[in-house]
Amino acid sequence: MSEFPTYDELLARPFFFCGIGGSGMLPLAQILKGRGAQVSGSDRSRDQGRSPEKFAALEAQGFTLFPQDGSGITSKEQILVASAAVEDTVPEMVRARELDCLRMTRAELNSILFNTSGAGVAIAGTSGKSTVTGMLGWIMHFAGRDPTIMNGAVMKNFISEDRPIASAVVGGRSIFVSEVDESDGSIALYRPAVGVLLNVSLDHKSMEELRQLFGDYLGRSRIAALNADDAEALALLPHAKEVITFGIEQEKAQIGIVPGSIAESPIRQAALVVDRHDGNEHALTLNMPGRHNLSNALAAIASAAAAGVPVALAVEALGSFAGLARRFDIVGTSPSGITVIDDFGHNPEKCAATLRTLKSSPGRVIAFFQPHGYGPLRQMGHELAEVFARELGPDDITIMCDPVYFGGTVDRSEGTERIIGLIEEAGGKAEHIASREDCGARIVELARPGDRIAIMGARDDTLTTFARQILESLN
Repeated sequence: MSEFPTYDELLARPFFFCGIGGSGMLPLAQILKGRGAQVSGSDRSRDQGRSPEKFAALEAQGFTLFPQDGSGITSKEQILVASAAVEDTVPEMVRARELDCLRMTRAELNSILFNTSGAGVAIAGTSGKSTVTGMLGWIMHFAGRDPTIMNGAVMKNFISEDRPIASAVVGGRSIFVSEVDESDGSIALYRPAVGVLLNVSLDHKSMEELRQLFGDYLGRSRIAALNADDAEALALLPHAKEVITFGIEQEKAQIGIVPGSIAESPIRQAALVVDRHDGNEHALTLNMPGRHNLSNALAAIASAAAAGVPVALAVEALGSFAGLARRFDIVGTSPSGITVIDDFGHNPEKCAATLRTLKSSPGRVIAFFQPHGYGPLRQMGHELAEVFARELGPDDITIMCDPVYFGGTVDRSEGTERIIGLIEEAGGKAEHIASREDCGARIVELARPGDRIAIMGARDDTLTTFARQILESLN
C-alpha cells in the first residue's frame, strides 16, 4: 500500500468515481463524502437512463455527476476510483492517463479506510456477506458503538428520506464494518481486527484459489469468527490465531443453537442461541426466513462478541433487524395470493439458499433468473443448473432471459440456452426467453393463486422495478 497517499492526504484530494452507481462504489463514495472529501462521478447506467431515481438521490446528497465522456476529469490532483473491470478505453480512463491522475480500485481505497480505523471487522465468504454486514452493523449501532459500515446492499434499518440508498453508514473511525471480496483477490489487502468467514464454495475462483485466499485472510486477522457448519471453512481453522466458532449443527460451536428450539414461518423464525462460553441461552427472533439467515445471525453475534459486544445485547439487536433490499425481499402479494420476492441470488450457493427457503413452505415456485454476465455463466453455469434442477420440484419452473450486458468486449458466444439444456437434462423444468420483458409476460401468464415468484439476479438495480411490474400486472 506504500505507493498510495496516507489517510489524511487522501481526504484532502478530490475523488472521481467511474461507475459511481455500482453496488460497491456508491457506499464507498458516500463514506468519503461523509468524511469531508470532495466526490464526483459518472455512470454508464445514468447515461443510458437506467435507475434515474438513484442518481437523483445522489445529486440531492451533493454529488456532482457527469456524463461518462471524460469531462469530469479536469485536474491531476483528482484520484480516479474505478473497479478493476473498467476497460482502459473508457473516456475517464483515457483522460486520467493523459493528466497522470492517481488511479485506485474500489478495494484499494476501501482497504485504506478499513486498515486505518481503530478496529476493522471484515466479513468474508462466498455467500451471505452483505446480510451479515448489515446484521453486524445494526448490532454495533444498537450497542452505541457508532460504526462506519460499508455494504454492497441497501440496509433497511438505515434508510431515511434524505438517504434512500443506505448501503453505507458514516460513523466514527473506531469501528469499520465491511464486507471483503474474494472474487477479485482484493481480500488480500485487508488486515482485520476481526475476520469473519461464512463459507467457502465455488463462485468466481477455483476452490484451490479460494482456500489459499481465505486461509491467508484468517492468518492476518487478530481474531476470527468461523462457521463450524461449513466443512471447507472449518478446514481452514488452523490458519487462525484466535477463533470464535459458530454453527447451527456443529454441537461444539461456541455460539450455537439449542437443539429443537427452532420455530419457522414463511417470513420469520425464532430460536434459542446458546453461548457455550458460559452456557447462557438467549431467545432470538429474526424477521427473515431461511436456515441460511439463522446461520448469518450466528455469524453476526459471534463477530460482535469478538469485538466486545455481549451476546445478549447482540441477540436483542437482531430482533429489530429489518433486513436488506433484494435479499429475500417480499415485494407484495396479489389479491389472488401470488407472492413476488426480489432476491440477489446469483451464484449456486445463494440461489440454493433462496430456493430452499421457498420450498420450506407449501406452494409452487416460479423462479426467474437473470444471469449477471456471460463470464460468470461460463464459470458456474453447470453448478447453477444443478441447483435449479435439484431444489425445485416437478410442479415448479425456472425461466431465464439472456445474461445482462451493459457494453464492453466480453465474449458472448455462450449464453443462457446451455443452462436451460443442463437443467432439463437433470430433470428440471425450464424455459429460455431472450428478452426480460417477454419473460415477465410469460410469468404473469403462468402464475396461479398460491404461487411464489422469485426474481433473482445481481448487478442490475432494475430487477426490483421488474419485480414490482410483475406484481402490478398480477393485481
